[in-house]
Amino acid sequence: MSEDQQMRKWRLILGGNQSDGTDHPLNPADLQLDKTLEALYDSDRSAGLGASSPNVNRWLGDIRSFFPNTVVQVMQKDAMKRLNLTQMLLEKEMLENVDADVHLVATLMTLSRVIPDKTKDTARQVVRKVVNELMAKLAQPTQQAIAGSLNRSARNSRPRHNEINWHATIQKNLKHYQPEYKTIIPESRIGYGRKRTSLKDVVLCIDQSGSMGTSAVYSGIFGSVMASIPAIKTKMVVFDTAVVDLTEELTDPVELLFGVQLGGGTDINAALTYCQQIITRPLDTVLVLISDLYEGGNQDGMRKRATELAAAGVQVVALLALNDEGAPAYDHGNAQFFSNLNIPVFACTPDKFPDLMATALSKQDIGQWAAKEDFVLKK
Repeated sequence: MSEDQQMRKWRLILGGNQSDGTDHPLNPADLQLDKTLEALYDSDRSAGLGASSPNVNRWLGDIRSFFPNTVVQVMQKDAMKRLNLTQMLLEKEMLENVDADVHLVATLMTLSRVIPDKTKDTARQVVRKVVNELMAKLAQPTQQAIAGSLNRSARNSRPRHNEINWHATIQKNLKHYQPEYKTIIPESRIGYGRKRTSLKDVVLCIDQSGSMGTSAVYSGIFGSVMASIPAIKTKMVVFDTAVVDLTEELTDPVELLFGVQLGGGTDINAALTYCQQIITRPLDTVLVLISDLYEGGNQDGMRKRATELAAAGVQVVALLALNDEGAPAYDHGNAQFFSNLNIPVFACTPDKFPDLMATALSKQDIGQWAAKEDFVLKK
């Protein structure tokens, strides 16, 4: 980098005016870039973006012109925090121009009760765009991992033709190869279980307090994907101080996400009590509790429910977060209590969730799997 380029870089970083120690002139394009940065990062001594939608839209257009998508998303998040753009998200024009991601969807879920009617259709379009992108990315690996684990756990020796596991059957019958016919005589057939039968039950129990926003988004996506797999019966329960069963909404993830009301208190005891009531096959049920375990209700009751579920044979997994945002804040005492019940407690990234569910549904050791992925909660 030349000396002139270095001076240009420092001039843009320092921001000019009294902060500028470079005395470096900017060309017209750099001046526009400088104004775009100043509107956000020098907003304490300038007018910022201004309150009107045209100013916001112009700024959004500018940052997309000057910066790559990854930087655009960072600047949008900074604008939300520094300039209170959350209020501007209630405006239709703002939503039409913002670059949508999972964090924006979480914000819209938080605002769903106060979004004006004229903006709701636009908000749904934004959410649907992000949902479609996530479904395209996550659906296939989830279906493959889960269906594969169930198929392996449901072999039978008298399969119908469409249930035959040809790879396993050929391996089993290699000793019966007939050279003169150049074929294998399959004396024994290995088949998968009937896919139309529900082999396992899954209950997703999701904390919808404000800190769990992106986790709730990913949970809704995965819930919708799993609901499309005939071999498992998926139920989705969300809770704050009240408990809501959103199972009927799993066929439409956008409606499901708008059914989540982020930002309330937390009553894990009430949520686990409800889940206990809807579990009919405890030995064939995986209950995934997605929560930071900060209990605002009856902590003793919550611990009792968790103990009863584990004792009944329900495979309980406690996810402190389901997102890409790193180590979450959580209640260490409750996490330790769950861990003492042999309930795995850790945070999981979305790309690993399909493998987690495959491990749980095939009744493998989740703790061992989490340790291999470096997800184990450190005691």
